[in-house]
Amino acid sequence: MLILMKPSPTPEAVALVCRAVRELGLVPHPIPGVTRVAIGVTGNTGPVDETPIRGLPEVVDVIRVTKPYKLTSREMKPDDTVVVVGGVRIGEQRPVVVAGPCSVETREQTVETAKRVKAGGAQLLRGGAFKPRTSPYAFQGLGEKGLEILAEARDITGLPLVTEVIGVEVFEAVEAVTDILQIGARNMQNYPLLRRAGKSRKPVLLKRGQSATLEEFLLAAEYLLSEGNPNVILCERGIRTFSDHSRYTLDINIVPELKSLTHLPVLVDPSHASGKREMVVPLARAAFAAGADGVIVEVHPYPDKALSDGRQSLNLQLFADMMRGLERFVPNVEPEPALVA
Repeated sequence: MLILMKPSPTPEAVALVCRAVRELGLVPHPIPGVTRVAIGVTGNTGPVDETPIRGLPEVVDVIRVTKPYKLTSREMKPDDTVVVVGGVRIGEQRPVVVAGPCSVETREQTVETAKRVKAGGAQLLRGGAFKPRTSPYAFQGLGEKGLEILAEARDITGLPLVTEVIGVEVFEAVEAVTDILQIGARNMQNYPLLRRAGKSRKPVLLKRGQSATLEEFLLAAEYLLSEGNPNVILCERGIRTFSDHSRYTLDINIVPELKSLTHLPVLVDPSHASGKREMVVPLARAAFAAGADGVIVEVHPYPDKALSDGRQSLNLQLFADMMRGLERFVPNVEPEPALVA
């Protein structure tokens, strides 16, 4: 349910509506907007008597939200959500580029990569300290030592940091260091982790599970918003299909569909989608052309020696090549010199 208020309602009127919603055993979610102020309502499992709310001061209308996902829906919030991290605005017209190594291996490798992607035009740094791997024998990351190295790379370059949190047991350690919490595809439906991240004050980058439908993806994001975290970024990273020529299949169709259905920013991960570095650049261009709010790519100085995902990691030259001219694929946006390597 969505309660529409008069433009610029008084704080007292908003508080009165929120109190009335709570008295019904429901949860109010004030949603400020450019063209309207609304209060989203969640928690009902059946029809709700709207009469007491409709009669409250400064209430204009009460609208039923038909989607199973409520807070992520444009029915609740028609204006795009813009997530601001360290001066970088994610979700506006100009897409962003997140780049860095799959895993932190050494200080030299991480800092060198961070410096080079910054010089090439990346606005955010990615890197993994804790790595969930399919095989228990694969490199699992450096853990807290990796977080220290990432923090140093962030301090040297000034790039806001995106790193993955793999479970509630390491949540506080990652939260204390990173600027954006990443929840990976394997954890998209890890509900205790989603609830914990929803209580965080840090933005969350949520990756789509490899077999998740669009509705399941948005309902996973709903967990985050329902716990009070409005700063959620969605990331399409490829799904499992019968295709045998790439690691996954990039579902580029979901980008315009998500932009239509939800107000949340949408990124694309062409590295995991393809598993092949030669496919990353054209898929990044396709993501920009489809209207994504940015891409997240893996970069390594020496990909063939990488301890994880080297096959899909761009080397430094390929990253520079990707950045050069990438904005030609952005619809209706003038090129910005800062993004040219």
